[in-house]
Amino acid sequence: MLEHAKPARFRGLTLPPSGWSLALLLALYVLPGLIGHDPWKNDDAVTIGVVHEMLSSGNWLTPGLAGRPYPDAPLYYWLAASSGYLSSWLLPLHDGARLASGVCTLLALAFILLAARELHGRGEAPAAPLLLAGSIGFLFHAHEAQPMLATLAAHAAAYWGLTQLGRRPRRGAIVFATALGLGLLTNGLAAMLPLLPVAALVAWRAENRQHAVLLLAASLLLATLPAAAWLLALSLRDPAYLAAFGLAELSQLGGTAQPWSRLLRLLLMLPWYAWPAFPLAAWALWARRRHLRRTPLALPIFALLFALPTISFWLDGRSASALLLLPPLVLLAVPGVTSLRRGAANAFDWFGMITFSILALLAWLGWCAIVFGWPASLGRQSLRLAPGFIAHFSLIAAGFALMATAAWCWLIVTTARSPMRGIMHWMAGLTLFWLLVAALWMPWIDHIKTYRQPAASLARNLPTSYGCIASVNVGDPVLASLDYFEGIRTLPAASPAARNCELRLTHGSPRDGGLTTGSGWRKIWQGGRPTDRRESEKLQLYLRGSNRAAAGAS
Repeated sequence: MLEHAKPARFRGLTLPPSGWSLALLLALYVLPGLIGHDPWKNDDAVTIGVVHEMLSSGNWLTPGLAGRPYPDAPLYYWLAASSGYLSSWLLPLHDGARLASGVCTLLALAFILLAARELHGRGEAPAAPLLLAGSIGFLFHAHEAQPMLATLAAHAAAYWGLTQLGRRPRRGAIVFATALGLGLLTNGLAAMLPLLPVAALVAWRAENRQHAVLLLAASLLLATLPAAAWLLALSLRDPAYLAAFGLAELSQLGGTAQPWSRLLRLLLMLPWYAWPAFPLAAWALWARRRHLRRTPLALPIFALLFALPTISFWLDGRSASALLLLPPLVLLAVPGVTSLRRGAANAFDWFGMITFSILALLAWLGWCAIVFGWPASLGRQSLRLAPGFIAHFSLIAAGFALMATAAWCWLIVTTARSPMRGIMHWMAGLTLFWLLVAALWMPWIDHIKTYRQPAASLARNLPTSYGCIASVNVGDPVLASLDYFEGIRTLPAASPAARNCELRLTHGSPRDGGLTTGSGWRKIWQGGRPTDRRESEKLQLYLRGSNRAAAGAS
């Protein structure tokens, strides 16, 4: 096995990385990609839509989306609205709102480092943030407006608090209570339930069990205070919103459909989603199989075994929810980094260096095809995938990408041998790849994923005067984008207020919206993103046949 040698120094950098070197590496990972692109479909667009509604209406107590109530815990939206407002002098709202995600990501990385330090010691602890940031599934979510990032930070902080209960019980209980309370105010009760059995296990294994149980009981009471204050304010100002939020919480606690299929999907997703933490955790289980009952391994094992079914049963099982599986996996994988046999460690190191060197080369090649049309076949393919895109050469972006590539070459050449070298190279390579994507490819990707152009086209083709628009099968991301870009708001077609709307906006097949031939509606507009080529993927605007208002067609 690799020896636990003294930190290897090379030209000012130390392995394992610590202090400013670790902070700089993590900052380079977090910051690129947070700004410089529009809201993208799904969680990013919905979250920014809620923040836009919060700032435009001035109503911070009850989150809403495109003029409709959006019952959800508000803490992340408060953070994003605050960052968007404070940075409005420099950044557009969608970029400023994502800065909250950067803060939450950095907090999650810091707390997982502190938790690993308590469990495994200072020498092995730096592997934890490198493993978390290096997880493939974490990469995209860390750079979008994503409330689950705040919950992830709360989970990491809660693990840090629980690991301190034996050495500093009061501080550990306070940290756990604060994390649990803020997590409840971020994503509701279901997302924080996986932590409760872990807390019970830690209290049961404590030397002074009675004292630990009393501390955790007090911490649970303290944790309810932030959420209770918000719920009390809701009951006084908007009881209907409180009822809708309570119903949504009860429905979530009632369980999701087909939880076992969701569990199977999570299990099949984890090997690539949590790579390289997943195989390193498996190796740690084998290498230290005689010490599984000790707290450094028992705590993350129990947390992971309980989190898997609870996330499948109470949460939606999507990629964002799987973020909550990463902290226990990472804490379990930390000892696997330094216990790898020399041959396996060298193979993992070479795999990372070769993989990301090839990916960097492909990123540069793709950029040349997009900007200069060479190679010609790739250039034609890029135009086919993003029709209408006009590329522009940016000296600043190209220079930044070139500096990052040079830094990667310097790193892989000068890094001394160390148990941390493989995971250091992996995380640095992933950072390089994301930097190149953010610097070189972002305008092309943004052209494909944004709803800015469809929203502008729809706004141009609306009648000069109309009462309201009813929407059918239009998802929250599209509603949020239309409101954010052009201020277009719709009413649910099933609501009584929408019965007399002379316009109807549908997403998908006209039959899904009940607009069959002879139904009295005529299509006046159709549009979508460049990648929405099939009719079922496009938005359609219909005008009631009796209304003869002038309207163009795009």
